[in-house]
Amino acid sequence: MANSLNTPITTTYAGEFAGKYIAAALLSGDTLDKGGVTIKPNVKYKEVIKKLTSGDIVKDALCDFTTTEDVVTLTERILQPDEFMVNLELCKQDFRSDWEAVEMGYSAFDNLPPAFSDFLIAHVSEKVAQNIEQQIWAGSGAAHGISGFTTLFAADGDVVDVTGTTVTAGNVIDELGKVVDAIPNPVKYKDDLHIYVSNHIFAQYVRALGGFATGGLGAAGVDAKGPNQDLGQSLLFDGIKIFRAPGLPTNDMVAAEKGNLFFGTGLLSDRNEVRVMDMADLDGSQNVRVVMRFTYGIQYGIGSDIVYYT
Repeated sequence: MANSLNTPITTTYAGEFAGKYIAAALLSGDTLDKGGVTIKPNVKYKEVIKKLTSGDIVKDALCDFTTTEDVVTLTERILQPDEFMVNLELCKQDFRSDWEAVEMGYSAFDNLPPAFSDFLIAHVSEKVAQNIEQQIWAGSGAAHGISGFTTLFAADGDVVDVTGTTVTAGNVIDELGKVVDAIPNPVKYKDDLHIYVSNHIFAQYVRALGGFATGGLGAAGVDAKGPNQDLGQSLLFDGIKIFRAPGLPTNDMVAAEKGNLFFGTGLLSDRNEVRVMDMADLDGSQNVRVVMRFTYGIQYGIGSDIVYYT
């Protein structure tokens, strides 16, 4: 059965269609698109992430061979992608009285309006990107999703916890400072270390840099330009890279190495492949189906190297 349109198309055709569809704004999938985590493709079922820990392996030199560390611990985590799909079905009859009826052709065997077909493909791809972005960070493990990083961090006693608050432009400097202070020394200032922040916290930090914080930054901010400046996306705090992760909850932050956070999938192209199938030649119906299938999952390595602010 075709998906029903919540608002039936009743507009009277008058004049020329502008050729433009719009949809509600969606979160971008920046965590994957901008390389915020380590992506492991071609994971068909499971992949094992090995963790090796040891104590102090450096000892005073002796003439004979003597083991310098009695205990080397090798443990593992499992990266197991789950399978997801998108199945939509639209009836072409819903578009016959619409402004784009002429684009469907004059035959009784209609085609879906090309402009709408292109828009639909892009919209479905963006909806999937938003869903994956949110699930990577905040997935609760409920139906139709995975357990995201924040859910896993909250349950792991090894992860360094920092108690957070509602972040504003007035306190964002202090709150970011709490995260940096909690980062274990061996990890601090590693090349791939990032502080992952939500859209909200990123905006408060940019506003603070514009001079509207109460942290003594000055009324005119960076370069005395106030908010009239483009600070870009490549911001630092105490020399550590800031990564804007739209899927993080509003007042959450994570400090971790990119090489300690993993995203596993089958084929990377699957999450961008949207198939639009006209069913007329298959079952004689007036339906058009939109289909996607893809797999993904997340995992991390060393919990004690991660700071979770919430």
